Amino acid sequence: NSEDVRCKCICPPYKDHSGHIYNKNVSQKDCDCLHVVEPMPVPGPDVEAYCLRCECKYEERSSVTIKVSGVILLA
Repeated sequence: NSEDVRCKCICPPYKDHSGHIYNKNVSQKDCDCLHVVEPMPVPGPDVEAYCLRCECKYEERSSVTIKVSGVILLA
């Protein structure tokens, strides 16, 4: 299920741009700033410096397990 995987990038403030969290459904190999941060908030020459500050993590979850656990807790 495509909703069970995502890449989450946390980018701190950079120059005159505030910090931001980006989420996108991409494969694990594409889990980096260049593939997830859209639109890129900085101009071309600053992209590398901006991306080096971002922390990107690939996350997986099982929505079926979450739903079953919810049903058991509510029962």
